Amino acid sequence: MAGLISKLASVWAALRRPSVKFSILTLTVGGFVGGIFFWGGFNTAMEATNSKAFCISCHEMRDTVFKEYEGTIHAANRTGVSAMCSDCHVPKDWTHKILRKIQASQEVWGKLTGSISTPEKFDAKRLTLAKHEWERMKASDSRECRNCHTFEGMNPENQRPRARKQHMAAMESGNTCIDCHKGIAHKNIRDRLTDAEMEALEKPVAAFARPIPATYKDGLARAEAKEAAAEKAKQAEITAAAETIASNRIAEVRAEIEKAAEAKIAAAKATATGAPTAAEAAPAPAAAPAASTGGVDWTGVKAQNVNLFYPGIASHEWVQTGRDHGGARTYLKSGDRCAECHLKETKEMGAKIVSGEKAEPTPIPGKRGNVDVAVQSVFDADKLHFRFQWKNVAHVPVPFAEGGKLDPTNQVKLAVTLSKTEGIERIDQAGCWTSCHSDARSMPDTPKGDALKAGPAELNLADGVRKYLADTRTEVDLKGDSGTRGGWNKLKPAADVDALLKAGSFLDLMRFRSGGAPEHGYVLADRIMEGGSPIEATGTLDGDTWTVTMSRALKAGTDKELTIESGKTYIIGIALHDDHASARFHHVSLALKFGLGVSDAEIVAIKK
Repeated sequence: MAGLISKLASVWAALRRPSVKFSILTLTVGGFVGGIFFWGGFNTAMEATNSKAFCISCHEMRDTVFKEYEGTIHAANRTGVSAMCSDCHVPKDWTHKILRKIQASQEVWGKLTGSISTPEKFDAKRLTLAKHEWERMKASDSRECRNCHTFEGMNPENQRPRARKQHMAAMESGNTCIDCHKGIAHKNIRDRLTDAEMEALEKPVAAFARPIPATYKDGLARAEAKEAAAEKAKQAEITAAAETIASNRIAEVRAEIEKAAEAKIAAAKATATGAPTAAEAAPAPAAAPAASTGGVDWTGVKAQNVNLFYPGIASHEWVQTGRDHGGARTYLKSGDRCAECHLKETKEMGAKIVSGEKAEPTPIPGKRGNVDVAVQSVFDADKLHFRFQWKNVAHVPVPFAEGGKLDPTNQVKLAVTLSKTEGIERIDQAGCWTSCHSDARSMPDTPKGDALKAGPAELNLADGVRKYLADTRTEVDLKGDSGTRGGWNKLKPAADVDALLKAGSFLDLMRFRSGGAPEHGYVLADRIMEGGSPIEATGTLDGDTWTVTMSRALKAGTDKELTIESGKTYIIGIALHDDHASARFHHVSLALKFGLGVSDAEIVAIKK
């Protein structure tokens, strides 16, 4: 009996002791279930830290970068797709996400220690924080940006010409999103970078280069075809309007001639009869303005619409500095013409600058940002003729000018520059913009007082520094490293300047003035408003439309003007000082190609 009890006890003990197989199964199941709970909790906590509510739970984020984000295209747009903080700042894949969370602990430390607890402290560290994020995005080929935006998915039909060109250049060279789009959802502090930092951050990476997708090329072809058709229709409309104005003016002149003839006949009859003439019986009418046809038949001459925009303080140094101008890289390294990127967006540029939003520290309230000018040009055996027409506007007083007019004498001044396509640094890209500098009068770095008096004796500085070409200076400070931008007082020896003049490396400058005689000069070491052969220039204001004509000899009569030859291409620039404007408060064109019968130019003179 005792033995039986002992055996039963042994069996019971065995049953109570788990087997190895049973233990592994229990641990596996238990570990699996526990892992699910752990992972679920961990992932839930992880995702909670990705929420907008968590990101703005501290005032450092809520009161600074989040306020900047609100109202941007990433927060609200026409499609209703909103990108939250984590969409841009936290990777989607697990490995990179964990690494990013570890990095974020530094930001938590900043919160705990109070190093960014006030707007002033945050702003002091802002560039450092931004550089960390820019560098992270640069290293990953803007991975988070490309979760939503891809080159393959872009439709160039919905992009501006500048964006298309920049995107194609990025694909070919290996640039990435963050190179150009810093500050797109927050305050843009790109201009706080040094030039060396900016160049390093925006340098192309060969590994990021990719072929331009066929879909992008197809979309580009469709976009260009639509724009060409729209441009053709616009030109037809402009030409018809110009012809209507000319026809109306010719009819008015004809009527005036007929009226004068009738008056003479009536006078002759009255003399014979002794009765008073109509002219004697009534007050003399005001003299009619002369017909502004310039002696040229403009019928059938295509009118090219050129939009002149307000440039503010965007000097040639400004154009070449990446902190100011996002296109500086392609301008300097790819040789892009300003017109290639900006020709179809000058109206947006002018509106932004004239408002003071960009590149204008002293905006004039009410001043228009753009002027559409219809330009026509013809030539004959001896002369070149231009006609310009644009709408007049009511006077807008300038708050910082006595009497509200910067130039009381001239309601309108219209200037035209012509140059060769070579011989002047970057002339083919920027045209007359190469003569606009940050140290010119009315610009930010213009010299004054004793500094101006100590300038080179060869320059006429009575009215301050005027336009000049950088080719005539030994050095031009682009970025202000010396304290000011420009090189007004770094004049090369006279022999070097004379060599440029003899080579035709200058801007041929013609100007109409409503309150004075026309001028024909040039820009080289200085802006000289004489030296060229006399030109004809007339202008009238008929109703609300200004018409200005200019005529000049094709063959140069002096060494201070250019000979304009048929079949060659030149660079033309147009500047309009309307409403009594002067100095930089004008409207200008981009550098455009011009030629006599040259089919690929933007402005073409036809033979008459």
